[in-house]
Amino acid sequence: MDETWKTIERLCDWLDAESPVQGRTERLMRILKIGEEYGEVAGALRGLLGAHPGKGKTHTIDDLCDELGDVIVTSMVALVSVADDAREVFDTRLREIAHRSPG
Repeated sequence: MDETWKTIERLCDWLDAESPVQGRTERLMRILKIGEEYGEVAGALRGLLGAHPGKGKTHTIDDLCDELGDVIVTSMVALVSVADDAREVFDTRLREIAHRSPG
């Protein structure tokens, strides 16, 4: 998992250097990006199920999985952008969720 977090941190560094907005606004934009990516998941699911009127089936399970991956990466980028220690925040939250879940 360390390599994953290093990659996320590199993405954040790249975004910090290249974004036309900076500071707090840029961090907030990264949070909003999660919603955009979720919308793409919803579109892929509709396309997988053939729920687009007049279009039929437009997406595959691989498309859906790619979009879900984008949500995860975008969420991790947002977390790194706002948390002092994103890894610890994530690990703590995962333990809390696992603890209260059956199994």
